[in-house]
Amino acid sequence: MKKIISVGLLIIAFHASAQELFVLTEPASNMPAKTLGIRTMHSFMQQTSGSGINYHLMPELMWGINKNWMVHLQGFFSNRNNTLITEGGSVYAKYRFLSIDEVHSHFRMAAYGRLSKNNADIHQEEIETMGHNSGYELGMIATQLLNKVAISGSLSYERAGDNKPDYKFPFTQSNSALNYTLSVGKLILPKEYKSYKQVNVNLMLELLGQRLNGNGKSYLDIAPAAQLIINSQARIDLAYRKQLYSNMQRTATDGFILKLEYTFFNLF
Repeated sequence: MKKIISVGLLIIAFHASAQELFVLTEPASNMPAKTLGIRTMHSFMQQTSGSGINYHLMPELMWGINKNWMVHLQGFFSNRNNTLITEGGSVYAKYRFLSIDEVHSHFRMAAYGRLSKNNADIHQEEIETMGHNSGYELGMIATQLLNKVAISGSLSYERAGDNKPDYKFPFTQSNSALNYTLSVGKLILPKEYKSYKQVNVNLMLELLGQRLNGNGKSYLDIAPAAQLIINSQARIDLAYRKQLYSNMQRTATDGFILKLEYTFFNLF
């Protein structure tokens, strides 16, 4: 009986935060405690020089340790050399330190960090420790849920180093940046919640920007996205990311991102 109640509470918690599971950014909320998630991200971005597609595959293992802590392990693969090769990986941790709950709303704040290792050539001024650069990122997230609408914003410091063993970080480029995001999502379906087996449909819009600390160059991207949540465990995310503005060198700016995810409840 206790196990049934526990699973039920996990499902309710997952559904309550469903509309704040963004595609390109993490919310301040965590996945339920004692759960394990698997995710694959497929990125199909148009190269800025030529007509090729820059493909990245990023498998991910996610662990909800408790209500405040979660950890992700992620691998990086790409077709940059016309064949799918391993480029590195990262570890990501998030600590939720503030929760304010009300009847039809809640507010969350969290701190996070990412440590990455990458062996690919350094081919752009944009700093991205999730798939391109070795280095680290430290940041803060705040998320507000109001009925069926979620608003989330983040601010982070990111620093890149050498992509060992073969590629030194160019001394002519800025090796640190300030990142900022703003995400808005709304639960469209179901109109009335009756069962955890109902398919959830979320629509969202995300803005992602970066400013290089060394030279002041910056970019701003927009990403409309759609999300399906099936049986309160499986997720299918599809987003289109497009550059609105940039004065820095970037090798791939516009394209589609597909994410597939499944959560295993009450494993530990």
